Amino acid sequence: MKKAISNVSHLLPCSVVLLSVGNGKKKDAMTATSMFVSENPPLFIVSVDRGHLTHSLIEETGQFVLNIASVGQAKLAMGLGSTHGDKVDKFKKFAIGTEKAKAVSAPIIKGSFASIECNVLTSFSVSTYTVYLASAGEFKVNDALTPLVWHFNRLYGVKNEVK
Repeated sequence: MKKAISNVSHLLPCSVVLLSVGNGKKKDAMTATSMFVSENPPLFIVSVDRGHLTHSLIEETGQFVLNIASVGQAKLAMGLGSTHGDKVDKFKKFAIGTEKAKAVSAPIIKGSFASIECNVLTSFSVSTYTVYLASAGEFKVNDALTPLVWHFNRLYGVKNEVK
């Protein structure tokens, strides 16, 4: 069945990412789509609307954390996706627990399946967004949690390996 071209991006399942950023005084988080573009070296790409606090903080610091959401963070992912950080402190509003990252100023979001500390290598403008290409640095994985993915406007937990 053919769908509208505006839904073509829905064909590609993707990880649900809680992107966090901070400069020591301010911090923000948003739900984002991120994909890897290289395994060696590990490079990721993410786009951020230029009208958001997250964008301003990335531009200032050149760093962020990709927190790969766990199934237990589905409600948080939906809430972050509809709230703007310049109007409300999302960390207070959603009672987001954090811990200090090892190599970047952005906070790590507790309860995530994984966290990847990133440094921006380059960026470019597309429409109202800035697309960032970033290198992965420090990371950690919580194997006890199940990662969350998005496909056709629905959230799923990744459980079974296909052999």
